Parts: sequence; C-alpha cells; structure tokens
Amino acid sequence: MTDRKTELAENLARVEERISAACDAAGRKRSEVTLIVVTKTYPASDVRILHELGVRDVAENRDQDAAPKAAACADLDLRWHFVGQLQTNKVRSVTSYADVVQSVDRSKLVTALSAAAEKAGRELGCLLQVALDAESGERGERGGVAPDGIEELAAAVEAAPGLRLDGLMTVAPLAGPYAGRQRAAFDRLMDLSTLLRATRPAANMVSAGMSADLEDAVAAGATHVRIGTAVLGVRPRLG
Repeated sequence: MTDRKTELAENLARVEERISAACDAAGRKRSEVTLIVVTKTYPASDVRILHELGVRDVAENRDQDAAPKAAACADLDLRWHFVGQLQTNKVRSVTSYADVVQSVDRSKLVTALSAAAEKAGRELGCLLQVALDAESGERGERGGVAPDGIEELAAAVEAAPGLRLDGLMTVAPLAGPYAGRQRAAFDRLMDLSTLLRATRPAANMVSAGMSADLEDAVAAGATHVRIGTAVLGVRPRLG
C-alpha cells in the first residue's frame, strides 16, 4: 500500500467512525447517511485511490478542475456531485459528467441545465441550494435560494425535461441568524425538507455538513455529508 493510500485509508476510517458514532447518538442507521468525498484541488490519482477504498460518491466545485478529472476517471463507477456556484456558460460541460448538481438556486440555471441534459440524453439530479442567510427573494453570499423561494424553484425543476428534483442542500451560513449555529441551521433545513416532501416525497435527499460539523448534520437528519479536509488533508492554497 502506497503512503498516500495508507493516509487516505486512515483518514477515511476516522471519518467513518465519526459518522457511525453520530448515527448511534441520533438513533439512526449508518446506512441512512451517504459520505460524499469532496475532491476539489486534489488529483485524479487520489480519486482512483478513494475508489479502491470503497468511495463511490465524489464532489467538485469548479468545472475547470472537475471536467478533466471526471474524464480521467471515466472507467470507474463513481457518482459525481457538482457542489459549487454554477454559471450558465459551464452548464453544458458539467452536465456531461455530473450525476447530481447540488447548487441549483435560480430559474435561469434550471432552464440551462434542462436544455443541456436533454441534448445529452441524460437525467440530471438536482438539489436546491438553500441560503439560510438570504432575505426574502434574495440569494445568499455563497449562492442559494432564500427559503421562501424553494416552492417556486422546485416547481420549475419538476417541470423541466431532463431534470429530477432530489432534495435540498445548504452550506452553514457565515452571516445572518444562523451564523455559528450549525445545528440550528441544519434543523431549519430539515424543516424545509419536511415541507418539500409533503408534496414531493421522492425529493428526500438532504445534503448538509462538512468536515467540521458533520455530527450536527447527522443529528439533524442529513442524508448526505460532504467531507473534504478530514479525508484528503488540508487543501493547498490557491494562487
């Protein structure tokens, strides 16, 4: 086993222990939570090692990094999640490899994703990114639709050919009433998910929590956690 494979295996084991302990504490089954490893800034070779270690869900936030990495790993049975703010001029590329876009936050993006998915003959899963720091009708600093815009955006995804409404995603906000209150933020997301699932039961995916706050996310009820640093190490500075 190479040094890097050993390092990643040990890190994955520690993260697995954390998720399992959080599930036990919350009275949940471990199978209820999917680990998504965020591989941004790390090479395709790391993605291959992660696959060897059993990881099947990986995430990226920049198309210019993700597209060549996905191409280099096209022979692997991986589920690619796009988690970054997405500009419409990148949609065609992202649609070519992503299985799920977790950052759907405006109707213009829905239209572009639908057209690209139709052209590619693919069905693309969509999570609505919820900005818990956004005022009514506004977008948050990190992207995302305000809570009162969820219903309208959900209807747009449902009506769009080639798209599938899978659920909700959030990033713990840095400002507003939930800043520094990750558990409260994730509880709020779960409340919004409950409202969404009342009329759209299949949209049951809830993506929340990262390396520092995965326990809060699992306790709140998240179905997917997005872990980068705790698996891959501290990211190199860009620029």
